Formats: sequence, C-alpha cells, structure tokens
Amino acid sequence: MRTPGSVRGLEEFGRVRLSRSFFMRDFLYSDISNLHGIPNLPADPDLAVASGRRLCEELLEPLQTAFGRLAIRSAYRSSAVNAFGNAHHNNCASNERNYARHIWDHRDARGGMGAMACIVVPWFADRLLEGTPWQAMAWWIHDHLPYSQLQFFPKLGAFNIGWQEYPKREIYSFIPPRGYLTRPGMPNHAGSHADQYPGFPA
Repeated sequence: MRTPGSVRGLEEFGRVRLSRSFFMRDFLYSDISNLHGIPNLPADPDLAVASGRRLCEELLEPLQTAFGRLAIRSAYRSSAVNAFGNAHHNNCASNERNYARHIWDHRDARGGMGAMACIVVPWFADRLLEGTPWQAMAWWIHDHLPYSQLQFFPKLGAFNIGWQEYPKREIYSFIPPRGYLTRPGMPNHAGSHADQYPGFPA
C-alpha cells in the first residue's frame, strides 16, 4: 500500500477497517496537522494499519464494549507532525520516544511495532466528576486488557493507551502527584485489583 497522494487515495485509505467499530479515518485527525498544514499520513501505510488493528482489536473494542462510546483525542501522528509538535512544545514526545506509540508506521528501538491513542471515555469522565479516582480506570485496564502503556491526564480523564509488540505494562500519571502507579517490579503490579474499581463492568 502506498502513501495516499490524492483525495481519492486518502478516501480509500480512510475506509480501511481496523476492527468492528473503527476505521483508519477515525485516527488521522490532528490539530497540529490542521493548523499548520502538515499532512498526517503514514510513510508505511501497511505497518500503520497492522499496528492500528492490534490497538483497536485488543484494547479499544473491549473498552468500548465495556464502557460505551470512546472519544478519540489524538492517535496516529506522522513523523513530521510529531516532530513539529515536539519542537513547538505541543505536548508531543520526541519521534524516537513515539515510534511504535503515536507514530504507528515506525518500529521502536527494539524492532517492535505498536500504536497508541489518547482517548476519553465519557462514562468514566462523568464518574470522575462524582469523585471516582482516575486510578480506578487504570487498575481495571491493568486487570483486563493487554496494554503496554497507560498515561493519565488531568482534563476529562483522558489517557493514552498503547498496544506494543513487546509490552511494557506500565501506568504513569500526569495528574499530581505525577509518577508511576505501577510498572514491572513494583510490589502492586501482580494480582487482582478489583477492590480499586467497585461498580465498574465485570
């Protein structure tokens, strides 16, 4: 598959189905791309699709089944879009750190593929307003889904969720106090955490 070079080609690429509910077009929107006119298209469309399918099938579809509709905030970024965002302090990590994360069409330093999306779960956002802690969703995902990385943000309970070929299984919070909730080697990593998310779907 070639990088789209026409409107018709981009339409066809956007129609690629990644899972039961999600299509490639759902993940191509970028504020940086729109505002600065930088195309948000993969150099390796086949790798982007393969990585995106794993993200959708293994993480986003189960989340949507459990909690209802997901809102995609930021997902795929081309290397050019991500580099611009990093250089201009637009909350983008470096390209090297985002390979096999937001940059779906480039393998990471270990040679593994991966994909990440920043999402809002409206069901969860409502419960945060009622006092449910962000850690409840973090532990539910930890116990139920094969994620690689989770990163939680203060607004709307948004979080990055990533699938990777070589999963890291780590959860980090940008909500004060910032830091790791869990990662391999921490004493809270193994076992069930069901007592941390009462009232969540089974």
